[in-house]
Amino acid sequence: MAALLMAISVLACSQKASHHRQGDEAMSESSIEAVLKKHTDELMAMSGVVGTAQGLCDDKPCIKVYVVALTPELEQKIPKNLEGYTVDIEVTGEFRALPKR
Repeated sequence: MAALLMAISVLACSQKASHHRQGDEAMSESSIEAVLKKHTDELMAMSGVVGTAQGLCDDKPCIKVYVVALTPELEQKIPKNLEGYTVDIEVTGEFRALPKR
């Protein structure tokens, strides 16, 4: 949940590149929340991935994957879809916690 909130705040403050990836897999029977929960650990284990979230792509639910930089290796490793949900890669750079006031 913290990663989701951090990702939303970073996206609100930045305008970075986005790479929308569509697949032709049928929509999952599972909710997007369940699919995201199931795959977040494997996505976060990839070097360069700094967050995941649920979002909208073309007004449809999709899975957002936030990366420091988009490398050819990451572009090949990150699936185009997960259980029927489109995966959208966004370059955000590093996420950092704000200092306490």
